[in-house]
Amino acid sequence: MSLLRPFTFIQFQGSPRSFTRILPFRTAQFHSSPIRARVLPEMANERPTGLKATSGIELLTWGTPNGVKASIILEELKEAYGKDYTWQPINISQNIQKEAWYTKLGPNGRIPVIVDHDQGGFAVQEGSAILTYLTRHYDPEHKFSFTDPLDISRAEQWMAWQHGGLGPMQGQANHFNRAAPERIYWGMQRYVGETERLAGILDNQLKDNDYLVGNKYSIADIASFGWVNALRFSGVDIDAFPNLKKWWEKILARPAVVRGLSVPSRSPFGNDTYEQRLKDDKEFAEKEGTLKKQITEAKEKYNYKYASP
Repeated sequence: MSLLRPFTFIQFQGSPRSFTRILPFRTAQFHSSPIRARVLPEMANERPTGLKATSGIELLTWGTPNGVKASIILEELKEAYGKDYTWQPINISQNIQKEAWYTKLGPNGRIPVIVDHDQGGFAVQEGSAILTYLTRHYDPEHKFSFTDPLDISRAEQWMAWQHGGLGPMQGQANHFNRAAPERIYWGMQRYVGETERLAGILDNQLKDNDYLVGNKYSIADIASFGWVNALRFSGVDIDAFPNLKKWWEKILARPAVVRGLSVPSRSPFGNDTYEQRLKDDKEFAEKEGTLKKQITEAKEKYNYKYASP
């Protein structure tokens, strides 16, 4: 049996200390379990069964590092140009993204997906493709994109880098640290280490640059931001990468980014919310301390040495 089976983010609320567990799908039975009613309770009865808008952009998403790519750029376009949009929550723990109406729009059965009703209901899947589509059509002043062909290529390169590297590797770190049925030290050190290496790539790029391309905040930055925003949750100390941390703080300070992170609900595993939870919740801090120790042991067992690139 493969250990790389899918996992789901389950958000438990009901107290200021609410947080997220990650469970393999096989242990998360939402169709009959009382847990289901506790997943984002304000949306528990809101289960989309199809599109609801007839004009403009409609976003189908959930608050994951990939999901916020779309909501952040849509909030930026709204602030910059008054371009409004409609959104619906796609609770991935309920497998809504696997339903037939959804996969007609996003064949891969993943979030996010956008539908442009003003282009005959044209659907776009995959976060990087959504970023380029929206700026190509709705960023006429290129506030978040580029006109110079070389800068366009540079942005495409960083987005491809994230799509093929940072996201998948960090996702596997989350899996082996939190979702695997047993602690597999090889997988833990392999993927936490690779996430650290990739964080180092960003840190070096940002050493003499405020942003990834052209010293201008753009879709190249948005593509990686959601994953960088969850580094601590993935077992990586963002404080060890000062240039990257400064970049993260700068982007997090943007009002449109804060709003985008709140669609459909603010994730509790962002660097800031995770750090606050460690301070507020002693039991949680102890469990995370145990996990941190296990990651250290895994690195020592396999003689892991940080290097980047």
